[in-house]
Amino acid sequence: MNTVLRELLARSGGLVTRADVEQVVPRWVLQKACRAGGLVRVLPGVFASAQLLVARPRDAPALNRLDPSVARRAVCAWARGRAAFSHLTALDLWGLRQQASADLLHLSAPNDSGLRGQPGARVHRRRHLTLQPPQVVVRQGHPVTRIEQTLVDAWPLLPPAEQRAPIIKAVNDRLTTPARVASALRDASKLPDRAALHTLLIRLADGCRSPLEIWGHDHVFIGPGMPAFQRQGRITIGRRTLYLDLFAEQERVNIELDGATTHGDPRQREIDLRRDALLATAGILVVRFAHRRLIHEPDDVRRETLAILATRRPSTPRPCR
Repeated sequence: MNTVLRELLARSGGLVTRADVEQVVPRWVLQKACRAGGLVRVLPGVFASAQLLVARPRDAPALNRLDPSVARRAVCAWARGRAAFSHLTALDLWGLRQQASADLLHLSAPNDSGLRGQPGARVHRRRHLTLQPPQVVVRQGHPVTRIEQTLVDAWPLLPPAEQRAPIIKAVNDRLTTPARVASALRDASKLPDRAALHTLLIRLADGCRSPLEIWGHDHVFIGPGMPAFQRQGRITIGRRTLYLDLFAEQERVNIELDGATTHGDPRQREIDLRRDALLATAGILVVRFAHRRLIHEPDDVRRETLAILATRRPSTPRPCR
């Protein structure tokens, strides 16, 4: 390979554009490097060192054979500020779900951008998209759609079993709120499976913060005799602030739902015991239900909960005669 071209590749992390190359060497040098296999065209006008491509799958587009960080750089060089990462790619840049290296890279662009989809990159054309805040922000050095739009856009592209996790994480990490995502959803009237997303946002607005809590809300801790639980109720004891999964204030009972990953973890068990003891000093009884029981024995859990709540309710004084 030409020495000047090799130095340019080294300085640019193995990725160059046609315009950059032709500023330092004649066009035939670029063409020769491609014919010799040292450079690979990954997008129109964008080339990568062949050493950056993974060996398999060989039938995948060249763009998807690059490391995701390099592939995103290539897309930005090709788009030249005319689009922003969106959908599943933006979800990755927001830190909510890692995208596999072989997956399509997703961008959103205004209707008049002139961009068209390429092998390995899908362009979503959107009316009224403005490539600046608040619609587009910078994450990890790249332009991305705002988080609420990203979550709504990505919803129908995810497998059903993986749809809820990014939204729950975004809310738990305080990147957004259920109300703000619901506002973005109102503008997506034709979104596939829209009703399920709407229901999830209602549950999150009610205070549910995990799939297990949502299951409990829908199948166990609801119905006759159940109080209006405070979900993620905040309580301060001394210098500590605790958040309670389900808190029945009148009965002073806190229902904690232990996820499957915490089962059998001695360290987590010790943390839970100390937390429960601290709550006991404030007169709060902690009742824990494991993931297995909640999912497989919902009726038994419901009966036990009602019985415990009944013993904690103040008895009604008898009238004097």
